[in-house]
Amino acid sequence: MRLATLQDGTPDGRLVVVSPDGRSHAPAPVGTLQAALERWTDVAPQLAAITTFSEPLDPAQVLAPLPRAWQWLDGSAFQSHGDLMDAVLGITPIKTGAPLMYQGMSDRFYAPISEVKFPDEALGIDFEGEFGVIVDAVPMGTSAAEAMNHIRLVVQVNDWSLRTLAGPEMKTGFGWVQAKPPCGMAPYAVTPDELGDAWRDGRVCLDLRVDWNGQRFGAANGEPMGHGFHELVAHAARTRDLVAGTIIGSGTVSNPNFREIGSSCIAERRGIEMLDLGEAKTAFMRFGDSVRMEAVDAAGRAPFGVLNQTVVRG
Repeated sequence: MRLATLQDGTPDGRLVVVSPDGRSHAPAPVGTLQAALERWTDVAPQLAAITTFSEPLDPAQVLAPLPRAWQWLDGSAFQSHGDLMDAVLGITPIKTGAPLMYQGMSDRFYAPISEVKFPDEALGIDFEGEFGVIVDAVPMGTSAAEAMNHIRLVVQVNDWSLRTLAGPEMKTGFGWVQAKPPCGMAPYAVTPDELGDAWRDGRVCLDLRVDWNGQRFGAANGEPMGHGFHELVAHAARTRDLVAGTIIGSGTVSNPNFREIGSSCIAERRGIEMLDLGEAKTAFMRFGDSVRMEAVDAAGRAPFGVLNQTVVRG
């Protein structure tokens, strides 16, 4: 099952069920995705029973599946990316064996096709291709095994970052604020079963194709997460209840062979250049640049649809 949210003049939009071919939609029995998540056990069977899709789907009218959320918690579950970024930023993190995670802003998620405003190119504008999950209500202390049953939807995320600000903010030891503006999200939130065999052990085992200004930049696969999403959910719920509609991100999708398959963010490419060439050669994004992200399965199908965003002056 694939769900989308359409513009209707309200902050949370209107929930619809998307046809298998992505060309049409049908109205949902509840108004918003947040409302569906709060009553998921009752609403999900009603959504799944919809088989007639009479309205054409206009991509320009599609918002992020959750245009705003109660909570956005982003992990850093790909070891190859984390190790490289630590080296580039000159950070020696404490090794606890627990997942890495921070809480970002969630009052807005950019639509999949949108212009994203930034105040200054000098801030080091970067995209970050990720996967994410949306949960229903998760009680405090939920185990990783139990957490798998709370993962209701899977999404694809562009975690915008401002790299010039990221290093100094991290080194303060107090976390990110200015370096992490709102994220973008691909058009469809999908139930895990929609991914078939590509949903394994709490991981999205798909290639995430990232194109920058029309040129392929990376195609890393989501399988090599050091911690599965169920483990990230359990980590987040260790000391708090997670409200229905909480979104949890994987962190930048990255594979150890990033030199061959490319990267899901510019910072990783620059880190490779610093190690191999002694200095970063690739510049960050400029106004007018665009990034396209599309996770694809073995048959070339894109279950989350396509995210295509353009950087503009704010």
